[in-house]
Amino acid sequence: MNSVDLISISHQALWLTFFVTFILGAIMKRTSFCTMGAITDWLLISDLSRIRQWALAIGIAMIGVMLLSSLGFIDTSKTIYTNSKLMYVSILVGSLCFGFGMVLASGCGSKTLIRIGGGNLKSLVVFMVLGLVAYMTLRGFLAVLRVNTLDTIALNLSTPQDLPSMLSMHLGASRALIHILLGGFLGCALILSALINKSFWTFNNLLAGFGVGLVICLVWWISGYLAFVSEDPNTLEEVFLVTNSGKMESLSFVSPYAYTLDWLMFYSDVSKTLSIGIVAVFGLIFGSATYALLTKSFRWESFTTAEDTANHLVGAALMGFGGVTALGCTIGQGISGVSTLALGSFLALPGFVLGAFLALRYLEYRMAPSPCA
Repeated sequence: MNSVDLISISHQALWLTFFVTFILGAIMKRTSFCTMGAITDWLLISDLSRIRQWALAIGIAMIGVMLLSSLGFIDTSKTIYTNSKLMYVSILVGSLCFGFGMVLASGCGSKTLIRIGGGNLKSLVVFMVLGLVAYMTLRGFLAVLRVNTLDTIALNLSTPQDLPSMLSMHLGASRALIHILLGGFLGCALILSALINKSFWTFNNLLAGFGVGLVICLVWWISGYLAFVSEDPNTLEEVFLVTNSGKMESLSFVSPYAYTLDWLMFYSDVSKTLSIGIVAVFGLIFGSATYALLTKSFRWESFTTAEDTANHLVGAALMGFGGVTALGCTIGQGISGVSTLALGSFLALPGFVLGAFLALRYLEYRMAPSPCA
């Protein structure tokens, strides 16, 4: 394989990623798929519709990843989520920060991109602050603090931290068989929990759950199969092309913010190249914008008060720090990571929910009338 082949494969992977995330952006705009919205609907008005969308998406992603893995298309042990080092403190602290921040900032990383496409200028500010803080947490002074404090507390496992690998060692059974059984069981259970309520059977709900889950699987396939080269002619080692981590990736929307700002600011530097994460950021924005324009739902929106501005700035900073520290956002850890059955991803889920709950209580406190009024 020569360098022209590598370039061609990279271009195919990037264009296909843009296409599927463009479609995803339109789907998320139409259906209002939003993790923060799902949690707030559940906690404030006991409406489980968007929680079921989320559960359906995770279930579809689990089944899809299980099938891709069992058929030999991808290897789930080669992701950042299944690392043998379980940084449980970083994941818990990071997910709490991210959950709190996404409520203050009116949405998680993916929702921010959808809102930008719909004309929300507040979300554009969130994008820039989140990306800046994420970059600082990846490579700046916050990275030094993170690495020397939270990341030092970890469990070094003898296997990758995905449940099939861990159970395989203890049960003496085939990892592939356990993945089929466990992934199939958990995935079907989540799908059933979403579909068991007939009131959930609306076009938008089904489109959201199936659409998000299938796109997560498609991006796993793109990065783990289409853009995977078993022997790079330059290094004679295996390589995952067009990923920032150098490993197989699916969708996540925190670190890609940082890489997108980096690419835009240093575009003339030939070492700054597009990745699946960067292209996915643009795909979601343009997909949402196209849908908003076609349906005439595009609306300019800006900050209303100084406190509104402060909430979004603080929320964006918390998401930037928390998302990098937790190794992903509510899409990254919450769906992409969980679809690999990674233990750390299951730890992040309650952190996101608890962080959102605390933020909602904080906002309720701020809006409560003064006793002296």
